[in-house]
Amino acid sequence: MQPPHTQRWDPAGYERNARFVSDLGTPVLELLAPRPGERILDLGCGDGALTERIAASGARATGVDASPEFIAAARARGLDAAVMDGRHLTFENAFDAVFSNAALHWMRDPDAVLAGVYRALVPGGRFVGEMGGHGNVAAIVVAVSAVLARRGLDAMQHSPWYFPTAQEYAAKLEAAGFGVDSIALHPRTTPLPTDMAGWLATFADSFFAPLTPQERALARDEVLALLRPVLCDSAGRWTADYVRLRFVGHRL
Repeated sequence: MQPPHTQRWDPAGYERNARFVSDLGTPVLELLAPRPGERILDLGCGDGALTERIAASGARATGVDASPEFIAAARARGLDAAVMDGRHLTFENAFDAVFSNAALHWMRDPDAVLAGVYRALVPGGRFVGEMGGHGNVAAIVVAVSAVLARRGLDAMQHSPWYFPTAQEYAAKLEAAGFGVDSIALHPRTTPLPTDMAGWLATFADSFFAPLTPQERALARDEVLALLRPVLCDSAGRWTADYVRLRFVGHRL
């Protein structure tokens, strides 16, 4: 999904540790408001959980994702899905709408992504999405940065994410040829279904890639120790400090 950091996805692990991502996509799906017969692209479709809901509306849904494992899971749902890098979309005037939930922040060349979305849409077609925004998982990033700094590593050199402000992303949308109908940050403290160790294993593995397996385990334990007073309650329930950037635009 993003150079030079390569995130590998395990659909079973994602189901166990991160099903909340698609479950919490309902508000942005409601903004999309898919209609029967519409052609809709789900960009970064993952295992197809939301693509399936788009198709259930009667729309003609197509999912793309850079992960072959996720696309295999989406196809197992009976969906039209293909392996495709979000920076290199090959569609031309093919869709009435492009939808994306919790995927655009993994695509670290936003200008290339937006250019491909523009080409994929028909004139007037809408672009509806939600992604990590500025300040997303800030406590987690600070803890990871501190632990890696002890080992002489700059965490930002290994970050797989792009978390823009609303102003920054609105400017990129407009530069790419979109009208911006709405865009805003939405802080959303999110309970985790397992624990922070599962979250780190699912989403933050690239930070620890320069370390040996033994060093990784120690580093993750240190991150958990730093985060426990902030993101874990007295009953052992973990949360993540999410901030989402939600937007609606249209191709001019």
